[in-house]
Amino acid sequence: MIAIRGDLELNEIKLKKILDDPNIRMAVEEEVLQAGIVAGYASPVHQSIRILIDESIANGSNWIAGANEAGFHYTNVNLGRDFQGEGPYDLELVSAGAACPNCGSTLREARGVEVGNIFKLGTKYSSSMKATFLDENGDSKPMVMGCYGIGLGRLLSCVIEEHHDDAGIIWPMSVAPYHVYLCSVGVQPEVLEEADRLYQELTSAGIEVLYDDRDLRPGVKFNDADLLGMPIRLVVSARHLANQEIELKERHKTEAVKVSKAEIISMLRELVSEGLRS
Repeated sequence: MIAIRGDLELNEIKLKKILDDPNIRMAVEEEVLQAGIVAGYASPVHQSIRILIDESIANGSNWIAGANEAGFHYTNVNLGRDFQGEGPYDLELVSAGAACPNCGSTLREARGVEVGNIFKLGTKYSSSMKATFLDENGDSKPMVMGCYGIGLGRLLSCVIEEHHDDAGIIWPMSVAPYHVYLCSVGVQPEVLEEADRLYQELTSAGIEVLYDDRDLRPGVKFNDADLLGMPIRLVVSARHLANQEIELKERHKTEAVKVSKAEIISMLRELVSEGLRS
């Protein structure tokens, strides 16, 4: 039995660590009845079972507690006089608003995702591999090993959850699979030649490019570009080339701009550098 203040919840993980038993669980109704306890009116008073005391009980007095009889409670119940137990232990499940025991600031709760972890492996593997060291006494001892892992899939999921819209992903420049999505519109030789030339120039400039040279309608390519979410989209078309221009659209913006062929490389270098710094 756990004696804890009625407005608090038990942290089962803390309890398992204190008892060094990962199989501890909450009792079901039948088990409660078999122990002679009345659910809702459970009492640490006059109990012969093992009782663990939470710090919240040890730090107070004159409690109201169940009388282990339906419809009845005891008043002025005190630890030490009316019941005994092991502890006190920190068994409380903290919640938002709880005060820090060190600085007094209040706890703020937020949802998170575990994207990395560390495990202590002990000497299980070092012993079998005979990986040893000499301690201060010159004795050979097995190394205590540990390992860590980063969840790349979880990291990507977190990034996408934060950076997306109804059309698809909006990759930040720093983690984007490619900096630029380049596509040609039309099958005219001059369009394909310019797209090929631009791809080579961008690659030589150190800019990572996803080159979409599929023979598909513009709308399909543009939808795919939004879905894939590369930070910058470049479009080469006969209409734009007639004015010596390339269409540029940043994924997080709604409007595209026309950039002269002579300035496109320098502008992209600036956009990529700025994106990588942010």
